[in-house]
Formats: sequence, C-alpha cells, structure tokens
Amino acid sequence: MPARSIYSVIAGVFTFLALSVSAFAAPPVESSISGFVQDSITKETIVGATVRIKGSKRGSYTNKNGYFHLPNLADSTITLIISAVGYTRKELLVNISKREAVQIRIELQATSITKDVVTVEAERENEQRNISVSRVNIPMQQISQMRIGGEADIFRALQMLPGVLTSSQISSGLYIRGGSPDQNLVLLDGMTVYNPTHLFGFISAFNVDAVKDVELLKGGFPAEFGGRMSAVLNITQKDGNRDHIEGLVALGFISSRASLQGPLGNGSWFIGARRTYLDLLLGLLPEDPKNPFPSFNFYDVNAKITQNFGDNDKVSLSGFLTRDVLGLVQPGLNFEVGIGNRATSIRWLHNFKSDLFLTTTVSASRYDNGFGGNNSGFIFAINNSITDYTFKTGLEWFFNEDITFRFGYEGTLFNFTYDQKTGSENDATGGTAASRINVWDNIHSGYGQINAMVTEDISVQAGFRVNYWNESRLTTFDPRFAVRFQLYENVAVKASWGIFNQYLRLASAPDFTFFDTWLPTDQTVPPGSSNHYILALETTPAEGFNVNVDVYYKTLKNINELRQGQSFSTTVANVFYIGNGEAYGLEFFVQKKIGRLSGWVGYGLGWVNATFDSINFGREFRPKYDRRNDVKINTLFELDERWDIGASFVFQSGQSYTGATSQLSGRMPGWEGGIIMVQPSQRWGLRLPNSHQLNLNVNYKTTIGELPLRIFLDIYNVYSRRDIWFRYYDTTEPIPTVTDIRLLPIIPTISAELKF
Repeated sequence: MPARSIYSVIAGVFTFLALSVSAFAAPPVESSISGFVQDSITKETIVGATVRIKGSKRGSYTNKNGYFHLPNLADSTITLIISAVGYTRKELLVNISKREAVQIRIELQATSITKDVVTVEAERENEQRNISVSRVNIPMQQISQMRIGGEADIFRALQMLPGVLTSSQISSGLYIRGGSPDQNLVLLDGMTVYNPTHLFGFISAFNVDAVKDVELLKGGFPAEFGGRMSAVLNITQKDGNRDHIEGLVALGFISSRASLQGPLGNGSWFIGARRTYLDLLLGLLPEDPKNPFPSFNFYDVNAKITQNFGDNDKVSLSGFLTRDVLGLVQPGLNFEVGIGNRATSIRWLHNFKSDLFLTTTVSASRYDNGFGGNNSGFIFAINNSITDYTFKTGLEWFFNEDITFRFGYEGTLFNFTYDQKTGSENDATGGTAASRINVWDNIHSGYGQINAMVTEDISVQAGFRVNYWNESRLTTFDPRFAVRFQLYENVAVKASWGIFNQYLRLASAPDFTFFDTWLPTDQTVPPGSSNHYILALETTPAEGFNVNVDVYYKTLKNINELRQGQSFSTTVANVFYIGNGEAYGLEFFVQKKIGRLSGWVGYGLGWVNATFDSINFGREFRPKYDRRNDVKINTLFELDERWDIGASFVFQSGQSYTGATSQLSGRMPGWEGGIIMVQPSQRWGLRLPNSHQLNLNVNYKTTIGELPLRIFLDIYNVYSRRDIWFRYYDTTEPIPTVTDIRLLPIIPTISAELKF
C-alpha cells in the first residue's frame, strides 16, 4: 500500500467516528460536574478514585490524570461521595443550577490503607461503563509495604500475580499468558520502555518512590493500545509535591535511594535516584568455587516537572535513565553484560470543555545492550540498540452518561542496530562478524472506540485500530470487542475478543534469558499476530474481598525463535525462525486491598505450544517460557500502628531448557587444539527442577524527632533454596560435564527509610 494510503485509512477512522456520533441524537445541554481529585497535602492528582452520587448507583472514576465527569444531572443540591484506597472517604455538597457545568477540585486526606472504605456500587458502575478485562491494579500504598531485599518493588509485585512469569529470579522480562517479553507494551508517562527490569528480577527499573499508579492489562486490552500481542503495563509517575519541599533517603545493604520533590511555579518537580551495591555485598560472602556468585550492579534515575497553565491546560516533562552491569567468571565460562535505558517525554493535557479531554505526548526512548564472553574457547560479542521517536494524541469524549468515545493517532520512527561477532579463540582474527543490521522504520496508527451502557446490567466496548508499517508497506487491522453482564448484585461475567498485531521482535541469546535484542519486522518476515479469547467471572463474596477467575485462549502467529550458527545476516529472516503457536489456561485470583490483613492468593494453570518448520523436525514443542503450574501467595498484616509483617511464597514448574545427546570433536592439520561441539537435544525439551521460594519481612515505623522513620528487616529466600539459573556443558576436559549455575542463597537485610 502506498504511504499516502495510510493517511486515507486514518482519516477514515475519524470519519467513521463522526458518523457514529451523528447516529445519536444530540443530547440537550444538561447540568454536569467534572474536575480533579487530589491529595490534600501534596496536591498530587489521584488515579482511580471513585466519585459517586449519594442515594444512587451513578458514579465515575478518575482517569490517569485524576479527572472525572458526571453528566446529565438534575438541577438541585447533590451530595458526592469520594473515596480512594489509602484515603479518608469524603462527602461534598454541590449546588447545580439549570444547564450549569460545574468544575471542581476535590481534596482527600491520606490515611492508612488498612482503613475500610466501601465503594462497591461506584466501582461496579465504573466497571460496567469501562469494562476492564484481565486488568489488575495494585494500590501503591500496598506495593510500598511489600519488601524484597529491602526494596519495595513494582515488578516484584507483578511477578506475584497468576499468569505473570519470569524465566528465573534473574530474568529481565515478564512472560504473561504464554507471551514472550517483547509482546508486552510497557509505558511510563506515555514513553515506551524496552527493558523494564534490572537484571536481578526482584528489583525493577522503576523506583517505587517515583510512581503514582500501576495498571496491568494481561490481555484483551482496548484499541488505544497497540503494537504488542500480549499485555500492557501502563505506569504513571508522580507529579511531585505542589505544597512544600519534601525528601526521602533510604539506606540498605543491597541498595540505597533518595528522592526530592517540591513546588515550582504553578506546578511541581520530582527527582529520584537509586544505586545497588549488591556486587560489594556478595564479595563479603563465602564463595563456593563450584557455584560462584555473579557480579552485579545498577542505577536508575526518575525525574518529572509539571506546570499548569490556567484551569484547562497541564504540561509535564518526564525523564528516565537506567544502567545495569552483570559479570560472571567460572572455569570454562566468563561473560559480561551491560544494559541501559534512556527516555524522555513531554505531555500536554487540555480540557476543551467538561466532557472533552485531550492528551498529547511526544517522546524519545533508547535501549541498548552489550553482551560478550568466552565459553570453553568459543568467543562471542553482541551489541544491540533500539531508538524510537513517538508522537501520539487522543481524545476522550463523555458523550452522555451512557456513552464514551475515544479516538486518536500514534506515529513512531524507529532506528534498530544489531552487531554480532563469534568465533574460536584459536582464530587469529579473533572472531568472524556474524550479523550486522542498521535499519530505520516507521509506523502510523489510528484508533477509535466506543463504550456504551446497553441496559442497566449489560455494557459493551467496541473499537478498532489500523496500523501501517512502512518497512513492509503493510496495513493491518485490529478489531476489539468486550461485553459485560451483571448477573447478580455481586457477580459479573465478562468476555472479550481481539486481534493484536506486532512489528517488533526480540532475540534472546540461548541460556541467557536476561539478554534482549530488538529487531524490526522487515520484508523477509511477516508481522506477529495474536487472537485473544477471554472469559472472566468476578465477584465480591464478602466485604473487602475480590475474586476473579479468567479462562483464556490465544493464537500466536508468526512468532520467532533465534537461529544459531549463521555466518552473516543482513535480514531478519536470517536471524529468526518463524512459526506459530497457541497459549491457553486458567487463572484464579483472590485479592483483599483493605483491612489489617491484605494481600492475595493466585494460581495459574497454563500451556504454551509452538510449531516451527525448521525446529524439532516440524513437530510441536513447548517454548522455553512454558510453565505448567504457578502458585503465588502474598500477605501483609498490620499488628498495630508501628509494626507490619509480610510474607510471599512462589511455586512454579521448572523452566524449559535444551539438553544434549552427544558431542563431536575434530582437529585440522597443524592445529594445536581441536573443536568440540555439543549436539543439542529437542529444543526446550527438558525441564529444570521446580522453583519455589519464601520471603519474609518486618516493618517498624517510628520517628527521629518529628521525622518519620521506617526500619525494614527482610529475609530473602528464607530456606536458602538456590534455584538453577541455567545449565551448560563444560567441554574443556576430555569428558564433558554438565554444570548448573545457581542463583542467590538466603540473604537477610536491614534497611531504613527517612522522610524529611
């Protein structure tokens, strides 16, 4: 399709929406209430707060910007009930005159998360209108109290959800419902993050001090999100304290962090930084020569500036920077990995009027990595980077109390680089160039969506997204549909279906699942595509408890596996094998967000199958990220105002790996040494032992003078089970041996957090 055709297609999206709107009679001008909900002290807007009209089931919730809208109200005095997890419930009287659009700012006072806040009716009203299928939201107050190795961590919390897996405790990617890490869209203030975790999986790339809201969509996500086949993780950073300067310093054995925030003009600023010294800590532990510890360190920086220009315009500038270094030296194997992210975005929020909301974001993001080493005389070096420049804009239109429209445009310019060098250390040239790629690509997308209440108990969400990938001159269409039935007062059934196309691919070096190499879909390979089918049951069997049961099935078309032994590659087809697959399973999730005892229990049962013509003789096999059983338990108990006790437990089926059946050796005339090659078995045909781990933490709250102080005692890996990271074959001796590289033992830590 010619490039200009995509603009015609996108124009068609907006034409379709205009026609859809015209199909409804223009509603008469009615009274309405809209505005923002914010923290009473910091003035930070609150995401996900409920705003309900007392004495009715009508309500709304605040979006990612803290904005809500209640249309078509009677001309009278209305009592609003406003609530949010971690805040004291508030009632507010609002006087409305005929055909008046009232705009207000509502302030809530922060309180303990253990306080019971009942918002069942408003939450159900919000869910009926917006239909969030396979959506999980963990309150930040709860995440901040979950400690692993002295750190409150977003990704550790996400890894504790059913259906969210890692290849090991040292994985850099999340495997969600059978999807590989490249199939997850990770957004931070609208900018794409390509490596969202640090190398040791229990510490993510996102400093919890800098984050306001975490939303995970495990499947069936709406049309405003595209370019990925599996899931969406949407993270919003804090704006900063608009009232006064405040800071935080946290010291621990594994890492330390600090943050500052305060008012600036008609807005605020925030900056936070973190650095680990785990490499120094491991150096103090007794070393096991057979199972040495890896050397590891990282740092990250988050920053944001926000300004309001009048009542209807808000501009924010966000920044994000990370760096990781990991190394290991062992007989027969040594390597070093370096990984980093750099990203920035500027976002403009504008209210045209109370029922029309605009969000525009311009962002730049770069991810790079380098990986090199020596494995029994075989040397390797790989360097990869991906840079994107993105512009996206979207409108949210509250047409009336039953109908909401969303539509927008997104365009991205990509630059991909990939260089690989491999060979024998006996080679006088020091290795032979295996792959070298430098590609510029761009993609354009338009989307439209309607949410409608059909009846009091039935709501639907319908949308579509059209994408044009310039490299392949290819246009794809992504229809999305979801429906929700309120069966009983506290029981609802949801179903969704959608098509999700993807143009980016991830290559992972074998046995090193933390190394991510991003490449585009070029004209030699088709784009990836997935169909999601989800059926979900949700209920609130008792006050404060939520129960969700999800059954899902996904088709996976044009997925990839890394080719081995290529001498030179200039196309993506020479880097990957292309095949198809499927993923299906069941997830059970019980969550309690409030009360002295909070947390959740989750269980996931899943299957992933794949078929590649050039792998395993064309027979079906399970990819490396297939795990059958996944049990997650996380609890937090508040003993009193000073003491909290928490625990987390994980049990998972073993990670798949490729074994070996035999070895081949040979020597050319005049060579001093020979070449020994291990003949692999079926791809990912074997499993490592089951993985399980228990972590405990105790939190104590006190003060130094008038400054709040928290002290944390954490025991990571309580019974010191060192799970296997990966398994390799040492061919330096006459008889090759199988060697297991193991992960960390028990690590008790004490850390402290002081606010000022």
